[in-house]
Amino acid sequence: MAEDNFTLTTFYTSWKAYQDHIKGALAPLKASQLELRAAPHLRSIGENALHIIGCRAYWFTDFLGEDGGEEMKVYAGWNEVALALGAPIPTVVEMVQSLNCTWQCMTDCLARWSPDEMRHTFPDDWDGKHVDLSRAWVVWHVMEHDLHHGGELSLTLGMHGLPADFPG
Repeated sequence: MAEDNFTLTTFYTSWKAYQDHIKGALAPLKASQLELRAAPHLRSIGENALHIIGCRAYWFTDFLGEDGGEEMKVYAGWNEVALALGAPIPTVVEMVQSLNCTWQCMTDCLARWSPDEMRHTFPDDWDGKHVDLSRAWVVWHVMEHDLHHGGELSLTLGMHGLPADFPG
């Protein structure tokens, strides 16, 4: 956050707390628990976590072009495509580390970007239509994506009697 802004500070602080809840819910899980699903056609707990991580890494490094290092390139591949190709699901420890790493990359960017840089747009193809997406939109999208899929994690954990005390 290049400028001190109470609203943005509140959003980012709360987002960090939410991230910590996700890590806290994942950390005690066994490998077999990462395979639990709310329904057969929905993502497992592990797949949802990887989807959150992969989304963060993709949008900040691949789309916005930030240099997150080799780790972030690996994390950008932790999504359905990699899983569909039979890639092994990382361990809980690796998932928690990757949440920390992606969080650090995002917060480093947010601390560095000025308001003008947040307005900068990047071209994209959205369902066959050209769109220009700002950095600010990408940050919002990643935040709402974390919240959406974190909710799925919480629901799935709760359905299986596992602690899921995400802030509500």
